[in-house]
Order: sequence, then structure tokens, then C-alpha cells
Amino acid sequence: MILGLDAFAMPLAALCAVLLDRRLGEVPRFHPLVGFGHVATGIEAKLNRRSLTGGIIAWLLAVGPWVALAFWLRPLVPFAVDVVLLYLALGAQSLCEHADAIARPLREGRLAEARLRVGDVVSRETSGLDESGVAKAGVESVLENGNDAIFGALFWFTLLGGPGAVLFRLANTLDAMWGYRTERFNRFGRFAARFDDALNWVPARLTALTYPLLGRTRNALTCWQTQAPDWDSPNAGPVMSAGAGSLGVLLGGAAIYHGREEIRPPLGTGPAPVAADLGRAITLVQSSLWLWLACLFLIGCLHA
Repeated sequence: MILGLDAFAMPLAALCAVLLDRRLGEVPRFHPLVGFGHVATGIEAKLNRRSLTGGIIAWLLAVGPWVALAFWLRPLVPFAVDVVLLYLALGAQSLCEHADAIARPLREGRLAEARLRVGDVVSRETSGLDESGVAKAGVESVLENGNDAIFGALFWFTLLGGPGAVLFRLANTLDAMWGYRTERFNRFGRFAARFDDALNWVPARLTALTYPLLGRTRNALTCWQTQAPDWDSPNAGPVMSAGAGSLGVLLGGAAIYHGREEIRPPLGTGPAPVAADLGRAITLVQSSLWLWLACLFLIGCLHA
């Protein structure tokens, strides 16, 4: 039993949510995460006095009511609520669509459009990227968001059901909005960044273990061991180094964030990525997703 679910209810709910995401993608209008972003922006505008305490209060006001509502709703119709909440928390289909929107113009030589499309999914400046730079940014985004938009939500879903997926996704969204080391967010967003790091610690390492199983295993594990410690992010480092090693491409290097160039440590080994590697990265993430679902059903069998 997992929080009141019978042995196969949890993996079946996960499978239904994944299939819904694959069939429907993101909700086209009035997506709850978009609405949450607007609410969080309003809360930040009111409470950001560049203090840690204000950031904690703002985080609780932004996340707390929705997680509480999810826990309140769940006992009413557990299976349906879990399916819907996990579906809303997942971003697998959206990740595929964004990657394809980058890869297609890149393959066809429309570099300006590819720069715009990759700018939709990364926080670095993209206007000056060459073809390799666009492909590198896209592959990095796919690998990291495989954890943030899929596997982290699935992990917390297995522990807490739909409310766990909601908690993870909202916390991850606030980290993406507030977790910057800028004057505006350095103190205010620190709690959001650290809480997301804590929620992500285990799923990031499970993701970093999954990527090698479906690619160049030894190379990926070596890259994780030797390269991840050099990254500031305790979770992005393992995920992206293992993913890059599994694909056999070289990521990292120079990137411009908020007008300042940063030289980031290398990730992976091999040639710089090209447009085709975006498709390979998506295949790696999708294969990893099916492997996770298979593991959930295996766990169900063991608990039956």
C-alpha cells in the first residue's frame, strides 16, 4: 500500500496521466501553471523587500493554499484526482514540442528563428548564438527539464500522490522565477532555490542514473562522477553530465546570463551537438519515462 492506494492504482494513475499528457499536451488555455505564475508575480511584487523572511512568507502564500487544496480534494476521488494533478504537473509532451520547434528551423538553416525558439526555454541570452550554440542550449534544456518537468513530479507522485506532484511542480516553478543570484532575488529567492534543491536531490540522482542505462553507460557514469562536482547546481550537474555522457556530446562552456558571460565547466565528451542531437535527447528522455513507468509497475507487483 502507498498512502492508501492499492498496489496497482498508483502506477495505473501514472500511466493514465502520461498518456493524457502525450495525447493532449499542455492545456491550451487557462493552464493552472500559467495562472500560478501570474499569482506568484503579484505576490513577489508586493512582498519582495529583498529579505529572506519575505521570500519564505511569499513562498508559503504562493504554494501552500494549492497544495492544501490538493490534499483536501484527493480523498474524495483518489484515482481521478491523482491522474488529473499528475497530468497537470507533467511537461513531457510540451518538452518534445519545444525541442522540435528548435530543431526544425535549425536543420533548415533558419538560425534566427531557432534562436528565438531556444530563447523560449532557456534563461541565457540567445541572440548571438551560432548553430552549435543553439543546439547546445536546446540539448541542455531537454536533459535538465527531463528531471524538472517529468521525473521529479513522478518521484513525488509515488510518495504523496497527486498533491506531491503539485508540490514539486509549484516549487520548481518558483525556483525558475525567483531562484536567481541577482540583486532583486539573491535573498528573496533563496528559500525557493534551496527548497527546490531539497525536493530535487533524490529524483535528480535517479534521473542521472537512468540516462546512462539507455545510452553510453560507462561514459555517462564517468562524466557524472568527474564533472558534476564542478557545477554550482547540486542537481543540474549530475543530470546534465550523465545525459551528455550518455549521448556522447560536449555541453557547457560560455553562456551569457543577465548580460554577463559565464564560463561553465564542460559536460559530457565528444563533439558539440547539432540539430539531430535534440531529437536524440528527446528520445533519451522519453525512453527514460517508459523505464520509470515499468519500474512503478514492477514495484506494484512486488507489493501485490
